Amino acid sequence: MNHLQNDIIIALATPPGVGAIGVIRLSGKGCIGLVNRFFKGKDLEQCQSHTIHLGKIVDEKGGVLDEVLASIFIAPKSYTKEDVVELSCHGSSYILGQIVQLFLRNGARSADRGEFTMRAFLNGQLDLSQAEAVADLIASDSATSHDLAMRQMRGGFSKTIGALRQELIDFAALIELELDFGEEDVEFADRGRLRSLVINIQQVIGELLTSFYLGNVMKNGVATAIVGRPNAGKSTLLNALLNEERAIVSAIAGTTRDTIEETMNINGLVFRFIDTAGIRHAQDEIEKIGIERSMEKISKADLVLFVVDVTTTSPADLAADLEKYLSGNEKFYILLNKMDLNPYVDAVQYHLEGRVTADHIITTSALHKMNIDYLKTRLYEAVVSDASIQDRTLVTNARHYDALHKSHESLQRVLLGLDTRVTGDFIAMDIRQALHHLGEITGSISSEDLLDSIFSRFCIGK
Repeated sequence: MNHLQNDIIIALATPPGVGAIGVIRLSGKGCIGLVNRFFKGKDLEQCQSHTIHLGKIVDEKGGVLDEVLASIFIAPKSYTKEDVVELSCHGSSYILGQIVQLFLRNGARSADRGEFTMRAFLNGQLDLSQAEAVADLIASDSATSHDLAMRQMRGGFSKTIGALRQELIDFAALIELELDFGEEDVEFADRGRLRSLVINIQQVIGELLTSFYLGNVMKNGVATAIVGRPNAGKSTLLNALLNEERAIVSAIAGTTRDTIEETMNINGLVFRFIDTAGIRHAQDEIEKIGIERSMEKISKADLVLFVVDVTTTSPADLAADLEKYLSGNEKFYILLNKMDLNPYVDAVQYHLEGRVTADHIITTSALHKMNIDYLKTRLYEAVVSDASIQDRTLVTNARHYDALHKSHESLQRVLLGLDTRVTGDFIAMDIRQALHHLGEITGSISSEDLLDSIFSRFCIGK
């Protein structure tokens, strides 16, 4: 990635293709003057920041390319903290291409992926976790993922990490001071206070690490596997949940030979439902592959809906299936299906000591959509059971999780060092490691490769 910040960069900020308008963005010292050379209307270099001006863009020979609106943002009051111009043009791909080429010929260069946001980070407008939240906001496809990205962009997570890091820095400074007086055997840092501080920080980091499961599923959607024996009604259940005929339903066992995935939004949270092949001894090679894929989906699912045909499957059969197909670590519901055909089944019979309780069981008739709305409520509550999450800091990024985990390990070594009364230089080294990993989250510590990896995932115009 090109990090030359003295360049004027340009990119299309709206998706390619024909639309009513297309927006071209330029950033960098001199970009207002560059646009002004080819803008027929007001003198843009004399205009105030945050103003919009109607005019025409002409080429080097004076030919009119388009009538546009030019939005002016003067440094440092812009997204990148540099001079920025945004041109709202007619959405013709030909027009947009001609205007971009005009400025490329006259001194601008094409922006790299995420380079506008990278400049915002490098110029102190955003820290690194906030910059990553910009990409999450663009990719958000539900109210929940949108709220999480907005919270992170506002800096809640950054403030938490920054506070932890500052407390450690204060103590690290005292430890480092001791090293300067190593021969005099003095202690500036109270070891008891350091221990209490490290334990408190570890507790906060531990809570953040624990929040990653919830944050991740709220951001990326809840993978929900629909599993069970052939003809238990799995595909009918998927159709009932989606309220459309998405999966083929047949009385012939083994109709579903491969997994089918569909998403739906429940109260602002995205669920990714995965209809799997019926689990049994495979009748042929294709079915065998389908069942293997079903088992893989079960192992990776956040929730498992185990569909039971109450007309053919006894509690003993269910116990055997759970023992064989679920590891015991999954969050799961038992759906006692086809209750319309066997309405006198007592759900209590399917309680399995130590494995299945009343909280795990939902009675349904997928064909008649019985209890489907109730099932959706239970699914949502299974993920978002605590109303206080609206105010909690949640970790949603795997890179942040990894850095927190490494910081937690470094702090554990600090505690071990205090217990074994190792010398201050070893304690200082572990504190520095913890600070380094926390700094990686916000960008206080960053490398060229890390920045390239993060911002290369952005779209070009952002």
